[in-house]
Amino acid sequence: MTQPHRNKSARLLLALGFSLSCSLSLTLPVLAAPEKPDVKLGFIKLTDMAPLAVALERGYFEDEGLYVQLEAQANWKVLLDRVIDGQLDGAHMLAGQALAASIGIGTKASMQTALVLDLNGNACTVSNATWQQIADKVERNSAGKPVYPVTADALQAALAAKTKQGKKLQFGMVFPVSSHNYELRYWLAAGGVHPGFYAPQNGDNSGQLQADVLLSVTPPPQMPATMEAGTIDGYCVGEPWNQQAVLRDLGVPLVTNYDIHTNLAEKVFGVSQSWAERYPQTHFHLVKALIRAGHWLDADNNANRAAAAKLISQPFYVGADEKIIANSMTGVFAYARDDIRETPDFNVFFRYHATYPYYSDAVWYLSQMRRWGQISEAKPDSWYQDIAKQVFQPALYQRAAKALIAEGKLTAADFPDFSVESGYRPLDATRFIDGKQFDATAPNAYLQQFAIGQKD
Repeated sequence: MTQPHRNKSARLLLALGFSLSCSLSLTLPVLAAPEKPDVKLGFIKLTDMAPLAVALERGYFEDEGLYVQLEAQANWKVLLDRVIDGQLDGAHMLAGQALAASIGIGTKASMQTALVLDLNGNACTVSNATWQQIADKVERNSAGKPVYPVTADALQAALAAKTKQGKKLQFGMVFPVSSHNYELRYWLAAGGVHPGFYAPQNGDNSGQLQADVLLSVTPPPQMPATMEAGTIDGYCVGEPWNQQAVLRDLGVPLVTNYDIHTNLAEKVFGVSQSWAERYPQTHFHLVKALIRAGHWLDADNNANRAAAAKLISQPFYVGADEKIIANSMTGVFAYARDDIRETPDFNVFFRYHATYPYYSDAVWYLSQMRRWGQISEAKPDSWYQDIAKQVFQPALYQRAAKALIAEGKLTAADFPDFSVESGYRPLDATRFIDGKQFDATAPNAYLQQFAIGQKD
């Protein structure tokens, strides 16, 4: 469904090549107008598409001389294909998707991102039947409530029950190169449960080789119903689909991806490299608008989140109940109807420099592609760095940020110190559920740490 059109009047100033503010026109550089002011962007119906909706509805795109239409896509493959063939100018995209396409996993196409849309925002939920099999193995707090996160070794009873039936547990995830796939695999392996390998060199792209648990693709909006039907026993997905399972009494979340790892890129604003080269000013202005949207979403300790939840609950955006969306967006998360806990960083759109495209985040995704066999051969550390720098584009981000600072819309304190920024997060910036440390400059040594997975 396409988002309704907005008026075009505000874009005329930049179309003429003037500063947006007459009072600043003598001090600010004149910015080149977008080469392509009419833009169509795609998204999937998840709460972390919010920066796109905010940038449109609050006029940030129009401030940049852009007339934007937002259009929901059926699934991640359709979204990527439409960005590649030019039906979409850009999209709310999986971070791993931009990287995977660039190295030829699945579709082969050179992609770029100059902006991260959000950090965190996912969870893994199991069906009521699975929960009943493992509930007595889960640690409880003094109030008798489960201690979260629940580690994957708690699944042993459910695994044993399936084995007696000659079956295996089935989990849904949203796409083979999605964060959800890698987070679910990371969580399972950290608990001693093998999630399976890919073997593309042998024509096996199922990801189920040697698996204790079978993972398969399920589109996000279909996950609750698919689990209710018994086709899958659980899933890993973004919101609002975990909270919907709770409020419909379909299942129980066990772990959020903030528990699995803190503060790694989740979705990005993705474009094809050819589009970026053809429309560099349009790209620049889109990034400026989306930075502002991320800032607004996190401003004043999430004060705008309730309004954002109401906005994206509309049918042409996420189209889910406002109260369900608000659960995670406003800093709380329901593990059960009567067990709602504070999770202020479940969704992060700007703080912790969330919008900055760190090379180290790209390297982590590439390391997981190698760990599970999607990258079929060992690569030198330098290869990981080269691909990260090919796809992630912090130079464009910095240019957009500096323009926003010059215009007085944001301040230098809102951004990393660009004079010293290397593009690599500090080693202690990301915490993992298994206590492993990730050094993006040495991905092969990182892979050696794991008992389950490829070692180089």
